[in-house]
Amino acid sequence: MNSLRVALVQQAADLDPAVNRGRLAELVPEDADLVVLPEAYARDFGEAGSDVSAFAEPVDGPFATEVARVAAARGTTVVAGMFEPGKDPDRPFNTLVVRGATEAAYRKIHLYDSFGYRESDRLTAGEVEPLVVEVGGFAVGLMTCYDLRFPELARALVDRGAEVLVVPAAWVAGPRKVEHWRTLVRARAIENTVFVAAVGQPGPRYSGHSLVVDPLGDVLAEGREGPELLTATLHRDALDEARRTNPSLANRRM
Repeated sequence: MNSLRVALVQQAADLDPAVNRGRLAELVPEDADLVVLPEAYARDFGEAGSDVSAFAEPVDGPFATEVARVAAARGTTVVAGMFEPGKDPDRPFNTLVVRGATEAAYRKIHLYDSFGYRESDRLTAGEVEPLVVEVGGFAVGLMTCYDLRFPELARALVDRGAEVLVVPAAWVAGPRKVEHWRTLVRARAIENTVFVAAVGQPGPRYSGHSLVVDPLGDVLAEGREGPELLTATLHRDALDEARRTNPSLANRRM
């Protein structure tokens, strides 16, 4: 395919997993090749430091099963965040489940031990294994929220062929946080000459401002603070032209 239709669902996760599962059918549109929901959409984190282990599900559990059902019904591929049991029953993984044209699970590598938070106290980091999947003829690399602050992960995904970086997030609101989010999303696109589709949960707790950015850093779509659905079409011609114009990947010396 020469283009990929992307939809970003900037929607808040409820504290009741059944509510979130029940919303999937109404939130996932029919006219997209790739639909991305935020980090922890299966069940929100809750209060800072609270235990989320009771809400962890296997990747063939109720949430992932409903994601797969809705993806099949809409003829699309869906990426959504959930908590998954790990070896430590008290510290599950922060996982992205992918269902539709391909199936995968990415476990967040960089836990949010920053800005006064300690995600590692209640979650387990995934293995350092960058994950790229194919959707609609495009190679899609997976990242989660705080991963965005680590350019080496984005570059590792690109070295594995990624042409699109997908970043579900629950980017906590606060001073400078929207500026950091927008800057980092655009930087990952520009420095790697890739599309970046980054979706967050909305305010007031989180920052919203979901973004789709092209490989030269132009913003194709951007949300505001509240709930909304964003769409954009990613064109392969734009990717090829960006890499001719800015051949930074080919010019690397390190």
